[in-house]
Amino acid sequence: MFNESGTSIERKMLSIADFPEQLLEHVERNGYDLICLSELSGRIIYVSKSIEKVLGYTKEKAVGKLAFRFILRDDWQHLTANINQNSNETQKFFIHLRNEHGRYIIFETSVLFIEWEGRLCVLSIAKDISDKKQAEEMLIRSEKMSIAGQLAAGIAHEIRNPLTSLKGFIQLLQAGINNKDAYYKIMMEELEKINTITSELLFISKPMTDEKDEEFMSIMLSDVVTLLNTQANLYNIDIQLDILEEVKVYCDKSQLKQVFINLIKNAIEEMDSGGKIEIIVDAKDERSFVHIRDEGPGIPHHLIHKLKEPFFTTKKNGTGLGLMISNQIIESHRGKLSIKSDIGRGSVFTIELPRSQ
Repeated sequence: MFNESGTSIERKMLSIADFPEQLLEHVERNGYDLICLSELSGRIIYVSKSIEKVLGYTKEKAVGKLAFRFILRDDWQHLTANINQNSNETQKFFIHLRNEHGRYIIFETSVLFIEWEGRLCVLSIAKDISDKKQAEEMLIRSEKMSIAGQLAAGIAHEIRNPLTSLKGFIQLLQAGINNKDAYYKIMMEELEKINTITSELLFISKPMTDEKDEEFMSIMLSDVVTLLNTQANLYNIDIQLDILEEVKVYCDKSQLKQVFINLIKNAIEEMDSGGKIEIIVDAKDERSFVHIRDEGPGIPHHLIHKLKEPFFTTKKNGTGLGLMISNQIIESHRGKLSIKSDIGRGSVFTIELPRSQ
């Protein structure tokens, strides 16, 4: 590199410490990231002036306070339970921070343990991802409504059968037959079948929540299988649920059900000639696993890594959003989605999630 006089000058890699004080002040005050240094107890030692822009508090109001006063209680419990103080690597979490108006805003937070003035401290950099989350929720909502529409034919068929039975029983009762109690029992069972199917359809049509709780994997999957059996029956597909070990996971039930619906529905649509879909629930140590195995044509190996990308699909009428959304939901639950496939023999989608103790 040369200056105007033609003299060679050495290129220097700048660090933030090389910036003039005025520029550092500008970045600290106007940046969109919130930088915080706190003691292990959570007491805040330093916070960037951008807190005024991001949350509305003055810097003076935050320094000296305990960080958990600004963090949603569930998020603080999750942080304290899962953060690793012995790690030298950056750890990422999604947390909700309360602004001066009492409203919680979601942040993606990078946490690093560092030595500062002879003591171990926590350095965190938080980025407001509210707009990103809203965009994701709109995509999820769109995909959910699309799935509900696609399942409509199977649900109509599945409801028609018990309705036909109910009509027949009512006609028999009108004719004054005996043994009415037995017929009443069967009619109640048929009505319960209709209620279960329609309830699940309404459930997936509702907007996504962000309400986490401990949930049994078997119950969530049983609900989803009940709903998707309506479509599987049309394709001559048998869905088998095998619970090798009963496990609970800390999750948002509506979001995780969306993942199961996406993956099982994809498997159904790939199996043109009918067959069997196996759903196996297992656990090992502190991790839980859901394996969804189909008997479809399989996925070419060079395409597997593309399946989680937005708008990539191998289906003629697919949106390419289902797997991307599923992967995002699983990652937000600190999980992992893996895919294995053999051409002509089918595919296995495995969801790995932390297991609630």
